[in-house]
Amino acid sequence: MSMVINQRIKFERILCPIGLTADSGDALRYAIALARAYRAKLLVMHCIAAYAAAGPMDQYHVETSLQDLIAKHLFPHSDSFDMDVTVVDGDPQIAITREAAERQIDLIVMRSRRRPYAAALLGSTAETLCRTAPCPVLITHPREQEWVGATNNEVSLQRVLVAHDFSDDSELALSYGLSLAQEYQAELHLLHVLPLRQRSEAPEIANLPLSAGTAFDKTVNRLRHAVPDETYLWCRVKHVVREGHPYREVLDYAQEQMMDLICMGASGTGFGMHALFGSNADRVLRQASCPTLIARPLKPMIVSSAAQTR
Repeated sequence: MSMVINQRIKFERILCPIGLTADSGDALRYAIALARAYRAKLLVMHCIAAYAAAGPMDQYHVETSLQDLIAKHLFPHSDSFDMDVTVVDGDPQIAITREAAERQIDLIVMRSRRRPYAAALLGSTAETLCRTAPCPVLITHPREQEWVGATNNEVSLQRVLVAHDFSDDSELALSYGLSLAQEYQAELHLLHVLPLRQRSEAPEIANLPLSAGTAFDKTVNRLRHAVPDETYLWCRVKHVVREGHPYREVLDYAQEQMMDLICMGASGTGFGMHALFGSNADRVLRQASCPTLIARPLKPMIVSSAAQTR
């Protein structure tokens, strides 16, 4: 039986870590749009590394630059919302996770630069957060499919892809994908990737009658039962089964079908197996043609820094 709970997920607190560059403001555009759509509180955060802590004048310059960057993405005709701005010191990977936990954040929205080769060997802040954050993380990149207006805060989410391997993590990804699809009346695409076999044994994509008893047919049937029956009354759902390498099939399908959003779990039996150059989730993050939401269970409580020191 599916683990998906048939209720809309509510984003009440959104965290957006940004730098002082123009491209990091693009993540802010998504965070503002979602905060307005869900009437959520938005926390905009800038992190100064401990080894480069700013002095009083530098702190003023940082805060002024942040306000200027925020102003570029606020449009007077849009709905108002609650927003705070904070500047913290320390390692971004630790500071962002700490802020998200202490403030009980429901969603982190951030930008990631496309550095596939360096990231494959060294990792990135975005990839690390997708494995350690106490809440889901929405990652945007340069040069990708957009679904938030550049001149307004309107959300135009039309196609959502959920990479589903039937693990608990992918069930969680499905719950987020299903909720967002319902919120914006978007198409929902469920994709499962089977291990690579001889191409003559099965079609590339299976959406076939359930009589042949093949692995493709059984998997399509499982995908159909993963979604509550009432979903089909308000949402167009596509069930897709491919064979090959999970990350490559997810990337190819997202590009072919012009997906607006990919939802996937941070780990799992198929999509989370680590390899020399990172997990399937990491590879999708680096190369996706659209924003990617990595689903993680909400864990708002952490041990305080003082307690950790003791």
